[in-house]
Amino acid sequence: MNLPITLTINGVRREIVLDDPRVTLLDLLRERLDLTGTKKGCDRGQCGACTILVDGRRINSCLALAVSHDGAEITTIEGVTQGDELHPVQAAFIAHDGFQCGFCTPGQIMSAIGLIEEGQAGDDPERVRECMSGNLCRCGAYQGITEAVLEAQINMNAANMTAANRRRSA
Repeated sequence: MNLPITLTINGVRREIVLDDPRVTLLDLLRERLDLTGTKKGCDRGQCGACTILVDGRRINSCLALAVSHDGAEITTIEGVTQGDELHPVQAAFIAHDGFQCGFCTPGQIMSAIGLIEEGQAGDDPERVRECMSGNLCRCGAYQGITEAVLEAQINMNAANMTAANRRRSA
């Protein structure tokens, strides 16, 4: 059974034919499209290593059937940079040592981007920890991750304000 679907992945429209309706977004991304930044951790939705954004919302791609997301806009870790410029969340993770072994980092970063874009981060470290609790770090870099999310949110809000002011002035 061939199932054609269309996905926009990191800004690129892709026509994909699935030969199995049980293919997850995670397996499609990693095995068929060679987007291996999204990690397969537990494969049960418990660790968050496979977090991506679908239509701007955070999801565990290991639990999502690709066929169920026909027409969706998907952002993976490969799609968050602007040329050679890191996304503010990526830069903050580096500045705050928000990673050690790095295995969970793509999922952590995607979750943090989603959290900030959803307006859920706030300025309370405990709130950030709670909202990021679906992403596990085997190395225990949680302090750096929390600090990175809080800093990235400030930087992203400041950049948005600057852009809005420029538009008003023009």
